[in-house]
Amino acid sequence: MHSWLDPKYLAWLEQGLVVTLILSMCAAICATLLGFVLAIARTSRNAALARVAASYVFVFRNSPLLVQLLFWYFGAAALLPSDWMTWLNTPHAATLGPITLRWPSFELFAGWVGLTCYTTAFIGEEFRAGMRGVSAAQEQAAAALGMSRYAALRYVILPQALRIATPPLAGQYMNVVKNSSLTMAIGVAELSYMSRQIDTESFRTFQAFGTATAFYVLTIAVIEVALVVWQRTGVHALHRGHA
Repeated sequence: MHSWLDPKYLAWLEQGLVVTLILSMCAAICATLLGFVLAIARTSRNAALARVAASYVFVFRNSPLLVQLLFWYFGAAALLPSDWMTWLNTPHAATLGPITLRWPSFELFAGWVGLTCYTTAFIGEEFRAGMRGVSAAQEQAAAALGMSRYAALRYVILPQALRIATPPLAGQYMNVVKNSSLTMAIGVAELSYMSRQIDTESFRTFQAFGTATAFYVLTIAVIEVALVVWQRTGVHALHRGHA
């Protein structure tokens, strides 16, 4: 009786899972920071800045992620100077004591940029929705107390907006993990790519994609558990604050 998957193929899937997690985490962190800036720009009193931010959201939310990834991999590569492309495609490493940091392949770099730019538009809208969910009376009360708009935004609006936006933000982080599978189209050796490689070599389609699906589901479950823990911790902290 054949085993579910040979150790070699399980190692491939584990390697693909590591790439998926690293890519998703880097994209999620960068998209969160940029999305926050985008939300601030969208709510800015500067009309030109708000229009630029709105245009960014319109373009990136309404074009397929796959097309964007292909653009960053093929289009951007054609636009960049040849010396830059040579540098990007050359392996680089920096040693910091026992830790060795390696420059990622251009495929992974393009996948990270594409996934980050796409996700930023969605996370920015979640932040903006959270800010709009805070009552206008809160800002008015802060102004009545003599707080500047920046102080009111930092100490009054944003803490409440973050609590409102947390559940949909968790949904966006789940989407990052799932959307990372599209980077296989530009050669990123993530989980789906490795599953396809195993299928091509061993013809164990069900085992390869079944195991990959289990890894995806487990990763999403971890994010959901983290959301529940975050919400409970926030509620307890809020209750302690009122005590």
